[in-house]
Amino acid sequence: MNSPLDLLDRPAPTAPADLTLRRGAARVLIDNWTGASTVPSRTLYPHQWSWDSAFVAIGLRHLSVRRAQRELESLLAAQWADGRVPHIVFNPALPHDAYFPSPDFWRSSTEGRTAGAPSSVETSGIVQPPVHALAAWLVHRADPAESRRRGFLARVRPRLAAWHDYLLGRRDLGGGGLAAVVHPWEPGMDNSPSWDRALKRVEPSPPDTFRRADLDHGHPADRPTDLDYGRYVRLATEYREAGYDDRVVRHRFAVEDPAFNALLIVSELALAAMARELGLPGQRHTERAAGLTRALVDRLWDEQAGLFRVRDLHTGAPVDERTVSGLIPLLVPRLPEHIVRRLHTTLTGPRFSAPATHLVPSYDLTGHAFDPTRYWRGPAWFNTAWLIERGLRTHGFQTDAERLRTGFLTEAGRSGFAEYVDPATGAACGTRHFSWTAALTLDLLSTDPKEAGS
Repeated sequence: MNSPLDLLDRPAPTAPADLTLRRGAARVLIDNWTGASTVPSRTLYPHQWSWDSAFVAIGLRHLSVRRAQRELESLLAAQWADGRVPHIVFNPALPHDAYFPSPDFWRSSTEGRTAGAPSSVETSGIVQPPVHALAAWLVHRADPAESRRRGFLARVRPRLAAWHDYLLGRRDLGGGGLAAVVHPWEPGMDNSPSWDRALKRVEPSPPDTFRRADLDHGHPADRPTDLDYGRYVRLATEYREAGYDDRVVRHRFAVEDPAFNALLIVSELALAAMARELGLPGQRHTERAAGLTRALVDRLWDEQAGLFRVRDLHTGAPVDERTVSGLIPLLVPRLPEHIVRRLHTTLTGPRFSAPATHLVPSYDLTGHAFDPTRYWRGPAWFNTAWLIERGLRTHGFQTDAERLRTGFLTEAGRSGFAEYVDPATGAACGTRHFSWTAALTLDLLSTDPKEAGS
């Protein structure tokens, strides 16, 4: 395993500003490395998070392919027998009150036994967006010889296929071919206005039954309200009491999210590429990606709004909110051309264009619930910017992609690799030295822009 000094001294861009930014990003990842994986933040998020690790691996591949592989392998080692990849893998060396909900809240090894939770490690019982196969494929491509030598794809591909099988089987709750999410934490955009109406159906857990550790390190004005947090706790409690069994539990929150399913499509295509690399048939994954793309368009596209909508499976209706989730399907390579054009128009229009930072707000700038600093209700996030930048290049919008890339790198450096920023001013919000911000900075500094959409 490379020493920290080795990682900092890898070949880098020659521009002094880029070199300084690269060394700063590398230092964040080194400092947040635990020996087997990378925490998002030493303070606010001290365990391993699922989609964070995927983004971290994408950046780590430019420092150490071996460490990037290990990041994904450590996460997949906590996979449940039913295929799900949990959204948190807990570090047993930390006290339980380091984060809430804690291991003794989820009780995965006991309450999740029937659903196949591992007994050797404690995890949460819910999931996060399936960006992992895309990450694994990019890690392989960074050094194919090393990947083949270690048998990396041969080891992770079956686990990733089982993960997708879980989502396309147990989680097709709407019967329309898309994966559903059953908790606001699952799509990764925890506090989005898209969840407000559905959450009103949920009776919150009393505030005296839990203690929010997030407020120890985050300002209350930037975080979800106590009322919404009580609803999050109630949903997680009900899932736990049903043994985390999707065949048994009555999910009071169940929606189809555009970004979640777009990432599943792109990751299915990555699985197809892995299969071909291993000399295996990849047609199943290619066909599933095509079917998912058709379902995404049929069920979630809103032509009048010019973006994809969340669908509430309890009402069957689209949710009347415009969020960054509805733009992320630009990642999908075989979207109908007219949809690509409409998405581009929406992205560059007044609802999502933030000229001062060139980043993409998480919520409509003109929307009724817009808040420039509150979690997922308006701030610009770096992981969604990376996804949209990749989508723009996929469809040939090179000028817009380069503008977004430049804005990303400028604001990431200026904010101290913040968790997220005010889209109008670039003011840093959330925690600093955030791992996926640093990792994706490395990726945008290191990847040839002409190849970024491939």
